[in-house]
Formats: sequence, C-alpha cells, structure tokens
Amino acid sequence: MKLGPNLRKFVRTIHVIVTVGWLGAVAGFLALAIVGLNSQDAQLASAVYLSMEIITRYVIVPLSLVPLLLTGPLLSLGTPWGLFRHYWIIVKLVINILSTLILLVHLKPIQHMAQLAAAGTITSADRGAQIQLVVAAGAGLLALLAATGLAVYKPRGMTVYGWRKQYGEHANSSDVE
Repeated sequence: MKLGPNLRKFVRTIHVIVTVGWLGAVAGFLALAIVGLNSQDAQLASAVYLSMEIITRYVIVPLSLVPLLLTGPLLSLGTPWGLFRHYWIIVKLVINILSTLILLVHLKPIQHMAQLAAAGTITSADRGAQIQLVVAAGAGLLALLAATGLAVYKPRGMTVYGWRKQYGEHANSSDVE
C-alpha cells in the first residue's frame, strides 16, 4: 500500500505534530514532577499532582497512542521506508512501544499521588513515589528524544528483510526489462 504524495504529507504532518506534542507534554510532566518532589508548599504539591494526572490521562496517553497505532504504521507501510526494512525504524518502534507500556504502568502511581493530593495527605512516606515519577518522566523524555533523533538522522542499516525486499525487487525488475 503506497500513500499518494498529498496523503503522505498530511500523515507525516500529523505524525510530527503528535510526536512533538508528546515530547513537550512529557517535558512539562517532568517539570511538574520535579516541582512536586521539591516543594515545601502543600497546596502547590497538591496542585502539581492533580495537574499531572489530568495531563497524563488527557494529553500524554492519547498522544502516545496516535504515532504508535496510526501515523507511524501508516508512514512505514505507505512509504518506501517500510516497517521492517531499516533498523532505525524498528528501534523507533520499540522505543515507542516501551515508552507507551511504561507510561500505562505508571498510571497507577500518578493516580495514587493525585488521590493523596486531593485528600491533602501527601507525606514524606510518599517520597519514593515522587522520585519514581521524576525518574520515569526523565527516562521517557530521553527515550522520546532518542526516537526523534533517529527519525531525523535515519542512520544507515537495512535489515535482512529490507535487503531482500530492495534487491529482490531490483533483480526481478531488471529481469523483466
């Protein structure tokens, strides 16, 4: 399945907008997590953790699913890059899958901290969960930056499947001519 030039540009535009939004939302989440970890102001900490849950549920999770389930596969399968032809695409796919899975696992601690914040019961005993949110957000941001770098630089290296597909097609087309 090949995408026409206009549809390919449209899908690529949506893909870039969503992935940049995802990266920015995670950066904002990390900033909030750091403020929540270091704040001595109970009201500020409560506001931070309540905001983090809203941002996660309504911004980060949807933004993580669009490139993983929609625009990424469309671009891979609808363009000459292919889904399994180049190592950089496979690595980017793995980064996105792992980032989304880790995000979904961290919904519970985020929700837990938001519940504590709503009740006004955040204590020093919750420091481990607070640190966990900072570390997870930092790791997520680094992973998304790595995926962005791969998308921009597109390092060389074809998979065995990619070599067969590219050179098998050329060999078959030269036999026909």
